Amino acid sequence: MGKIRRLVLDTLKPYEPSIIEMAAQLSELHGVSAVNISISEMDRKVENAKITIEGEEIPYPQVSEIIEQLGGVIHSIDEVVAGKQIIDDAVTPQG
Repeated sequence: MGKIRRLVLDTLKPYEPSIIEMAAQLSELHGVSAVNISISEMDRKVENAKITIEGEEIPYPQVSEIIEQLGGVIHSIDEVVAGKQIIDDAVTPQG
């Protein structure tokens, strides 16, 4: 199986734990070199969070497990980059 280098996840999480704690726990996983979490929407009890993870070999099962242990839910996987290097989307006439 190819190595996952970047994951972008659309998640729903409770206010607690904070995104600081969630990012810190995700960044401790073997194979993860960077974690970025941004809040896109807040409700009274939950936050919509975009989680971007980069690394040499991201362990998706452990990522999913940590998010769930912290009370979060993965709505969708919005981007995956796998292989020997990270490539960004190419600009095309369609957008």
